[in-house]
Amino acid sequence: MLEPIIPSPLERPAPASDGGGAQTRCELSLQVAGLHCAACAEALSAELRALPGVHTATVGYASALAWVDLDERLTPRAALLEAARKAGYELAEAAPEAAAALRRREARAMLWRLFVAWFCMMQIMMLAAPTYFDSGAEVPSDLRALMHGASWVLALPVLLFSATPFLRGAWRSLRQRRLGMDVPVALGVLVTFGASTLALADPGGLLGDAVYLDSMTMFVAFLLGARWFELKARHAAAIEAERLDLGEALEVTRVDAQGTTERVSAQALRPGDQVQLALGETLAADARLVSAQALVDESMLSGEARAFQRVQGDLLLAGTVNLGAPLRLEVVAVGGQTRQARLRRRLAQALSERPRGFSEADAWAPLFLAVVLLLALVAGLLWWHFEPGRTLSVVAAVLVVTCPCALALAAPAAVVASARALTQRGVWLQRLAAIEALARVERVVFDKTGTLTQPQARPLGEVDPTQMAAAVGLAQWSRHPVAQALARWPLQQAAGRWTEVTEVAGQGLRGRDARGAWWRLGRPAWVEAQTGASSTASLAFAPEAGDQPTLHFELDEVLRRDAAAVVERLRTLGLRMSLLSGDAPERARAVGAALGLEAQGGCDPEAKQAQVQAWQEQGQCVLMVGDGVNDGPVLAQADVAVAMGEGAGLARNSADLTLLRNELSALPELIQLGRRTRRVMRQNLAWAASYNLLAVPMALAGWLPPWAAGLGMALSSLWVVGNALRLARN
Repeated sequence: MLEPIIPSPLERPAPASDGGGAQTRCELSLQVAGLHCAACAEALSAELRALPGVHTATVGYASALAWVDLDERLTPRAALLEAARKAGYELAEAAPEAAAALRRREARAMLWRLFVAWFCMMQIMMLAAPTYFDSGAEVPSDLRALMHGASWVLALPVLLFSATPFLRGAWRSLRQRRLGMDVPVALGVLVTFGASTLALADPGGLLGDAVYLDSMTMFVAFLLGARWFELKARHAAAIEAERLDLGEALEVTRVDAQGTTERVSAQALRPGDQVQLALGETLAADARLVSAQALVDESMLSGEARAFQRVQGDLLLAGTVNLGAPLRLEVVAVGGQTRQARLRRRLAQALSERPRGFSEADAWAPLFLAVVLLLALVAGLLWWHFEPGRTLSVVAAVLVVTCPCALALAAPAAVVASARALTQRGVWLQRLAAIEALARVERVVFDKTGTLTQPQARPLGEVDPTQMAAAVGLAQWSRHPVAQALARWPLQQAAGRWTEVTEVAGQGLRGRDARGAWWRLGRPAWVEAQTGASSTASLAFAPEAGDQPTLHFELDEVLRRDAAAVVERLRTLGLRMSLLSGDAPERARAVGAALGLEAQGGCDPEAKQAQVQAWQEQGQCVLMVGDGVNDGPVLAQADVAVAMGEGAGLARNSADLTLLRNELSALPELIQLGRRTRRVMRQNLAWAASYNLLAVPMALAGWLPPWAAGLGMALSSLWVVGNALRLARN
């Protein structure tokens, strides 16, 4: 008997039970709302791991997924969700309906905050503009007070509504004794609003009449804009992940002991049931073949675009499509116990544990924030000693001028601009963090079939172009892998037109041409049944009557047209390259030799994942390119995952980037764009640092009023955004 395509993973320990047989230990995949940065994901992981009964808890920021191994005897699910809510996050079962509802609530709340911040900011800037150019006589004091009062009223919604994520995040960080990015933001918001309020209440008091509510609303609006872009990107990836096109059947035909058939839900199946699988139907459970033989398509699991012959006793996995006569099978595993479900669980866990290096902004942020707070404190103490009336004004100016708006925008602005550039190149970005990781890639790993190679039908002997065009036209009527291999043949003329086309299970296609003659395309024995001829070819095309010669085709696996050029370009970029394939070792080595790659064949999904993990443990940043469902775990394990546009749904949704044009030529451009993005991010960070080196001493010395500090902060942020937009233009 043939072994399954995907070997069984190591058996897990028996689940815990409550003594009465009910299982209480479970593994949960949860959608997360409320994540704003990688530090948030780590903070939530720590909160969950602290709960009794939680054996493992990991949270992926880019995927917004939490993976929890939970004993419900100690912590029920409801208690787990409540603990996350108290920590400032919301969890929902990663079922499509619940996860979609959670995303809608999160997006709606963020959009309202963004709208309120930008609307109020524009109104406050309009009210504040006259005071920017006032020499002291143009704007009367009563009109100035009126405009400042109106600005204060407009700033209230920004403080109490739009800035809530920053205030909550700062409080969360302080409770956990961490110094997060939200701490100085929240301090800047509170100090600017508080000092402005005191200045309005007592214009001639300790703080004078300086009001800088425009500065407060401006950096809240900028930061919310960056977070909105990140939120939408995470949601887009989550939505696509729920559209896994695994070909799962919702209903199946069950056969009872008397041979009576009935259509039942796939969830109603139990091990030991017998089912009937019609032509073109998808198997909904792992089952053993009872029929004598079968012709099946396992490409949704293996990524190999070809038909397989199976015999009685072979194990067929959920997701397998019947290409031949109706089959009888005995169910072995259903639901979450199928090999396909196990593969998806491994994928979800890998997504939540995705290896990730800290971004340069995140690495510098804690030190930068600590210095900012220390400078504000020192400035406050010194000015309180020498001139108490200017203390809060100087502290506010220091916090505003050093507010990490430019620092926070340095990475998101560059990444969003790069995402636009990728779209122009026909690359779909699903996870923003991949752009930064592209710059660190040291090794590129390819799958073979469907990635570096593709099946192609090769005619044997001399071919009449008109007859070849007719064969290609008939082949285009079928989705069978063999027919599609012929359908891709390049023609110098239009493909033949056919009518009354039928597909004979396990044999081929039969159709009528423009002159009314009947032709066959398929297995040589079936096509040549009228003549009694025999052939060892893989495919034949001939008329049912007449003296026209029979066309014979052999199936070859050929390199993609751009494979060699792409490998050479990647080599010039200084990258190491490898090939990992589930195909036979000799075939993998042959392709590797043709392209100059290290090649390993006979790799199952776990072996591919283990090899990539081994390279990562050696300190290498790995980019994986694949197209099959069996590539899902290794794509999730890789630092950067790239899927072919025509690959399986699970591969596309496991990937960070998808090549929509199904061309490898975009790979070198991806690496170069990642490196350019890193340069822009470093330029932005250098600008933010230079700006602070110039502005902070001025603020400490009291030479920089709060409104000028706010203006400088805004200009710094605009420079960062403008610099990042160069990536989109290039």
